[in-house]
Formats: sequence, structure tokens, C-alpha cells
Amino acid sequence: MTAKQVLIVEDERPIREMIAFGLKRAGFEVREAEDCRSARAALVDKRPDLVLIDWMLPDMSGLELARALKRDRDTRELAIIMLTARAEESDKVAGLEGGADDYITKPFSPRELVARINAVLRRAAPHNGEERIEFEGLALDQASHRVLVGDKTVPLGPTEYRMLEFFMTHPERVYKRDQLLDRVWGGNVYVEERTIDVHIRRLRKALEEFGYDRFIQTVRGSGYRFSARAE
Repeated sequence: MTAKQVLIVEDERPIREMIAFGLKRAGFEVREAEDCRSARAALVDKRPDLVLIDWMLPDMSGLELARALKRDRDTRELAIIMLTARAEESDKVAGLEGGADDYITKPFSPRELVARINAVLRRAAPHNGEERIEFEGLALDQASHRVLVGDKTVPLGPTEYRMLEFFMTHPERVYKRDQLLDRVWGGNVYVEERTIDVHIRRLRKALEEFGYDRFIQTVRGSGYRFSARAE
């Protein structure tokens, strides 16, 4: 099995080398970048499976880099984890809304980091089946791991894809936030319930261009459901 590749974008060399050492021991192939400019060069050279981005970087913030990667057609589906000492809820929400699939607050243990990376990569991994799920013209192809409207691809990150896949295979039923956390993230990963709202907004925004954002419905006081019926 080919080792998964992680790009570490961190300007403090001791921290970068410590992270790289832990990931290599866990079986990952690792590349390093000290700022956003070198990170972009590394991405052009070879696309990794996941990028770890420190929030505070010398040339631009890690949050700005994450947003830029999500805007770029070639990198918008890239899995991203933000690394930061900023522990406020507003910072976490900003990181997730900026395009990150997860957010880890420093200090963290190597075991936690590896567990978070593996969880994000599992969500990003293509489905082994060959099913195609269609719903009112919105198609989810589990073999190619793509969401399509006609011949156009709906740009989704790995978490939004998994969320939409779950919704489309369980339409019309209302799910509470904790149920979605368990079904989409898995029971062994700690994620705050507020994270659900961030990814719901990102999913709606991606579907809005095609007129399908209305399918992701908020049920006040209960949770969310996927339905073509009027709310």
C-alpha cells in the first residue's frame, strides 16, 4: 500500500521537524514548507493527500492559505487540517469556515495528530462501491467520489461529500447534531457539535450554484434533514 503523503506548512523549524518525525514513524510520507510561498510551490510539484497548515505564517496567514486553496479549482478538494494556538470558539469556526476539515489546538500529542489525520483521510477516501445515487437531478457517484449535476461537478471537500452522501442515502429523516457527528465523523473522533453547522453552511454554499441548497433543511429545535419537499 502506498504511504499517504502529508505536507506540513509550519514556519517554526523545531515544531515542523517534531511533527514530521512523528508522522514518519506513523508511516506517512512527509514534505515540509516554511511559508505559504513554498507551500504553493510544493503543491504544484506534487499534490499531497493532506495539508497541515499553521495559522501564523510569515508571508500570509494559514487561514488565508486555506481559503485560497479552497478557491482554486485544482486544490479545492484537498484535505486540510489547521494547527494553531488559538483556542477560542470563534477562531475554530473561522478555521472551519475557511476550508479546514479539522482544527487542532496546540499543544497536541503525536497520537492525537495521527488520529485526526487518519480520520480526515478516511472521510476523503473514495468509496469502494460502484453505486450512483440520484435525487432530483443531483447525482452522487460513489465509485468516482464525485457529485454531479448534469456534466458539471459540484466542488465539495471530503467532509461535505461524506455529509451529502449520508443525507442522500437517508432522505426525509431528521437527524440531530450528535447523530450526524456519529454517522459522518464516527464515534471515536471528538468534534464539537458547532462544527456540524459550519459544514452544513459549506455544503449549502456548494449546492447553491446549482439550486440544490434548499434540499438541506434546518428543522428548528431538532436538527437537519435532506428533502426535496418544501420546508
